[in-house]
Amino acid sequence: MTGPQLDPNKPITRPPEPWRQRLIRSLLYGRNVDRAAKARARVGLAMIAFGGVYGIIAVRLIMFAVNGDTHAERRSTRDAIATARPDIVDRNGAILATDVKSPSLFSEPRRIIDKDEAVELLTGALPDLDGAEVRERIMSKKGFAWLKREITPQQQRDIHRLGIPGIGFLRENKRVYPSGAAVSHLIGLTNIDNQGIAGIEKWLDSNGLADLHRAGFASDRLQKPVELAVDLRVEHALRDELLKAKAKYSAKAASGLVSNVKTGEIVAMVSLPDFDPNNPKEAHDPDRINRLTTGVYEMGSTFKTLTLAMALDSGKANLNTMYDARYPLSYGKFKIHDTHPVPRPISLAEVFTFSSNVGAAKIALGQGVEAHKAFLRKVGQLDRLRTELPESAMPIVPKRWGELNTITIAFGHGIAVAPLQAVMGINAMVNGGLLIPPTFLKRTEEEAREIGKRVVKKETSDKVRYMMRLNAETGSARQAEARAKGYYLGGKTGTAEKVVNGRYSKKQVLNSFTAVLPMDNPQFQVLVMLDEPKALPETHGFITSGWNAVPTGGNVIARIAPLLGLEPRFDLAPSDRLILATSKVTQ
Repeated sequence: MTGPQLDPNKPITRPPEPWRQRLIRSLLYGRNVDRAAKARARVGLAMIAFGGVYGIIAVRLIMFAVNGDTHAERRSTRDAIATARPDIVDRNGAILATDVKSPSLFSEPRRIIDKDEAVELLTGALPDLDGAEVRERIMSKKGFAWLKREITPQQQRDIHRLGIPGIGFLRENKRVYPSGAAVSHLIGLTNIDNQGIAGIEKWLDSNGLADLHRAGFASDRLQKPVELAVDLRVEHALRDELLKAKAKYSAKAASGLVSNVKTGEIVAMVSLPDFDPNNPKEAHDPDRINRLTTGVYEMGSTFKTLTLAMALDSGKANLNTMYDARYPLSYGKFKIHDTHPVPRPISLAEVFTFSSNVGAAKIALGQGVEAHKAFLRKVGQLDRLRTELPESAMPIVPKRWGELNTITIAFGHGIAVAPLQAVMGINAMVNGGLLIPPTFLKRTEEEAREIGKRVVKKETSDKVRYMMRLNAETGSARQAEARAKGYYLGGKTGTAEKVVNGRYSKKQVLNSFTAVLPMDNPQFQVLVMLDEPKALPETHGFITSGWNAVPTGGNVIARIAPLLGLEPRFDLAPSDRLILATSKVTQ
């Protein structure tokens, strides 16, 4: 099959030529146009072409003048997005951490004309710059090099006036902490690239923020504030009282926290000495660790709360079970003494009130080694405590746990735990028996009950509440009761001798006071710790907890209770009538 045939005798016709092309052709090549006209036409076309080229160049120059280096601008935007972080706020919305825009100084070495002059001018404008380091970076063949991160707006203006080619600025996100050191161990801090390296800041990166950065989705507009459980008002009051106590008793360190016993929320946490996260160099001081989560300590007699709760919950003992603690308890070459032995047999409740080491040891031995280990594991004292804070420590537990270990652990020696870990266990002893993992984020009571694990019976919890309240009425917590009247608190003291050169020292102690309020309906637990407090004339030469940690705890409670929504109540019934009677607990 063939296509259409062409007629050789028929002339080929072309489509008509557009008039513009005919005009240009006639002007340039037409035979009927004189040479002068053609010359003028060619000059006009050349002028139009050159005018168009120069017009494009002029427009581009204007764009550069108005918008600057678009490549650098894109890079600046990309950097800002990559380092943007959400605000961190307390439970009432107060800002604890936020981003602000800060200029940073960079160089493009290939574009710098006189590098020696540039170094001289820059070091003159920024005296803290290392001249040798700046010279090395400017002399390199790289296309981009940082000179100084996070300069002030005034420094930016000064350098801009120098007019050095190849020197520019990028706007970056800088982390700022308006509360300074108040919540430093809780919030943590970021590095120069705005990446979290400690505390909640590090937790944010490890829980998806770093992935959002890499994907380019973590922009300022896409991030909601992170709401913490901490109350900044309570935090300030706790820190202020701890600072006063640390100075008054010449303590090596002081720490404390406030926990909601029904939700596990940490409402306040302070560890002194602390640091200002706006000055990251302070954070590297090894003495500024978070003693409540990173440090592990022998908690002393506060551990008796767990020991006695174990016996009560087992059903093998009740509040009136008697123990003979008149004489030291001998075990091999070791002897366990009471600081103030009672010259008669005492009840289990009195073991708590008199803080008897011998009584607590006999109670634990009555349960047996394996039962003791199993109970402490059940209440979370033998495993590492995991919270939102990355900084945590593994408890120090005996590798070979025998009867001697049970004896000493019964009164808080021979095992070292994080203080927050001990707080979690005691919360379960007073909140009705539920072990609730602590959290630094907001949590409701319903959410807490869903994740809580029952570790003791409610009746056991009622008995523990009675003993703690009785200790404030007639025992070692009386000074706290006197300083915080009307809040119906209860508590337990602890004085743990520190190990010095392989031996326990009576002059170097770690004191603690655990208080719960109000004891008829527990809401909050307050822990106060003083490391190596010194004796004062008003303490009559004593350094035990009842003379320093307890009054400090009373001062804290008096200040924070109103902030926590608790109102003082007076003329309340004694613990045996208000707690035991209303709880219908058989002793």
